[in-house]
Amino acid sequence: MNLIMQDYTQIIKGESEQAMQDAEYMRIGTIYYRIVHQPLISGDSLETVVKWSREAIVDDHTKRFLIEIPRYLGFCTIPSNIKYQRVINGFYNRYEPPRYFPDTLSGSNTDNILGFIRHIFGEQYELGLDFISILYLNPTQILPILSLVSVERKTGKTTFLNLMKEIFGANMTINTNEDFRSQFNSDWATKLIIGVDETFLEKKEDSERIKNLSTGRSYKAESKGIDKKEIEFFGKFILCSNNEEDFIKIDKDEIRYWVRKIPVLPVENVDLLQDMIKEIPAFLHFLQNREIITPRTTRMWFSETDIYTSALDKLKKGNRTYTENELGNIIKDVFLEFTLSELKYTQRDLKTMARANFIPATDTMVNRFLDSLNKTSRNSSYTRY
Repeated sequence: MNLIMQDYTQIIKGESEQAMQDAEYMRIGTIYYRIVHQPLISGDSLETVVKWSREAIVDDHTKRFLIEIPRYLGFCTIPSNIKYQRVINGFYNRYEPPRYFPDTLSGSNTDNILGFIRHIFGEQYELGLDFISILYLNPTQILPILSLVSVERKTGKTTFLNLMKEIFGANMTINTNEDFRSQFNSDWATKLIIGVDETFLEKKEDSERIKNLSTGRSYKAESKGIDKKEIEFFGKFILCSNNEEDFIKIDKDEIRYWVRKIPVLPVENVDLLQDMIKEIPAFLHFLQNREIITPRTTRMWFSETDIYTSALDKLKKGNRTYTENELGNIIKDVFLEFTLSELKYTQRDLKTMARANFIPATDTMVNRFLDSLNKTSRNSSYTRY
């Protein structure tokens, strides 16, 4: 099967857009830009738009040449992978065109991609396909924060990020923790997918930022030397981490994270990514023609029950404080020692017990511990153990 790759010039229609196809320069508002193709290690190139001075254009060509340069009212970012348009109502669309197009040839093979997705999503295989289908077919739909975790190596977490990057091209970025924390966010604020590899965002504000963005509709983008500008935000987060217990701070009631523990790949195929890249056109055809199985029941499409996993529970427990963990262990020991099915304590009892075991405990810490167990106070007689 021949690999189907095209640039945006093969899908743009209209006279004004036709003029841009042959143009190396353009004017957005009152500022000139040049379309350049940056070489990549893979042998491909990445099309980017960079500012270019009027004087440099005149020096390289002529002043008359400026008249021929296409002009646009401004930038916009309208995501679409199916009916893509580079120019919309006179505005230049910064959402990038697809690199691959669905292959309708009969007998197209998707075994490697589907097998790999089954490995990543396991018993939630159909939900995983729904997640990718929605990303491709309905890019503005809010989705859960997908988190792939495992302390083991050679599981395919990074390969999944790379596969998504191949499918969605320049509309996905893979960041480091520092990139995400940086105040300058214009390089990822307009992307469809923001991947973070080797995630370790231990600060509460990191988690709050991701949570707010995952369901937000707007965001203030900021570039170096340029004032903040509010933009429409439609990004989805995919986090990968070797830390299963506390790669990010979340609370016990968190429902926006879809956390999956990824097993080691049963067979190591060093050419797996290249094999899957060859199948992308057929896979896109498959996505366009499959029915999304999971009904839309929340604003993030999937319900809390749909995306529940034991890995999410482990993350929540890992986010408990030292006092909460130690108090939980003490209570567990008492249950085992006295073979009881119920224990009754006052908050003062718990605080005294913690301090007797050299565990820091304040009223707030004890209340947080009880809250993590969903326990509320009630008046009744009790025996203290």
